[in-house]
Amino acid sequence: MFARYLESEILKKIPSGKAILVTGPRQVGKTTLIKKLLERKDYLFLDCDDPTVRSVLSSINTEELKTLIGNHKYVFIDEAQRIPGIGLTLKIIVDQLNDVRLLVSGSSSFDLSNALNEPLTGRKWEYELLPVSWEELETSIGFLAAEQKLENCLLYGLYPDVLNHPGEEREILKELATSYLYRDILAYSGLKKPEVLDKLVQSLALQVGSEVNYTELALQVGVDKNTIAHYIDVLEKGYVVFRLSSFSRNLRNEIKKNKKIYFYDNGIRNMVIGNFANLDLRADKGLLWENFLVSERVKQNLYRNTFSKMYFWRTRQQQEVDFVEERDGQIHGWEFKWNARKNTRLPKTFTETYSAESSVIDRSNFRDFICMGR
Repeated sequence: MFARYLESEILKKIPSGKAILVTGPRQVGKTTLIKKLLERKDYLFLDCDDPTVRSVLSSINTEELKTLIGNHKYVFIDEAQRIPGIGLTLKIIVDQLNDVRLLVSGSSSFDLSNALNEPLTGRKWEYELLPVSWEELETSIGFLAAEQKLENCLLYGLYPDVLNHPGEEREILKELATSYLYRDILAYSGLKKPEVLDKLVQSLALQVGSEVNYTELALQVGVDKNTIAHYIDVLEKGYVVFRLSSFSRNLRNEIKKNKKIYFYDNGIRNMVIGNFANLDLRADKGLLWENFLVSERVKQNLYRNTFSKMYFWRTRQQQEVDFVEERDGQIHGWEFKWNARKNTRLPKTFTETYSAESSVIDRSNFRDFICMGR
């Protein structure tokens, strides 16, 4: 069990009477986290992967709910996206059973967010849980042990099962990737062509940290540009990838419309392309480092509610800043290097135009960037 940052945040909100909703990809520890929060409580556990539970919750009225819950003061509904119309059922619990505290988990944001937003407006606290963060890893196993795992994390990622079973990483990632790409995404998104999805994910994995062109992707995959846009949106809702937009305010030669796409987890990315070679043998070491840093920063901004906006920056003259963050009106740019040279600097065009702070992140100081709790 890894110490998760959200544990203390959720614990504060449980007494509020609102539903607690924890979403995120499969196998990141949502069920483990909620069960830990409730470990000394008398709670009713309803696993919606169980066909009997699905049958009961799919058509239940207020009186039947009261009978089902009985004297339990806490109810945990796991994998709630499996239940059609679950939002109305949860609304009944929150509105009619005032003494009951409701906690809900869901493994995809497809149907669940749509099903819950209207019925639970003003009635829920919503959290997203992602793979273990570097800071959570350090907190759980110590600074030195975490440092010793860094290169392994760049190859195999930070899913709890991967971290807990050294030597079995590839087998676990194979199962995770299959679950990612086919179980949730195809089940809940309505996509009919798994072979197209597979080709697209491989193309994106090979372009991590690069600007993606939807027209070029369409040619590579063999579908039209609109289909590519739809599939990428689905992959984002399925917690496989996320997009960074280009930062632009003033300069005519700035790239304004392009996107970069990153994977939430390095291990899933490497599983997709079937490459777990050691870092010293890899031509894409810099891309793995960049994907790791950006995904870790995303976790920190998400968990800490910093409201930061995240971008990259580039001009048509190929001046570039790997990562840009805008927070409370302040702009900061970062350049990522595995081993930075002493003269590495961000472009003056960027720093002077935007009065931006700038930093170079490499192997020696990366914790400054991804451990906000330091």
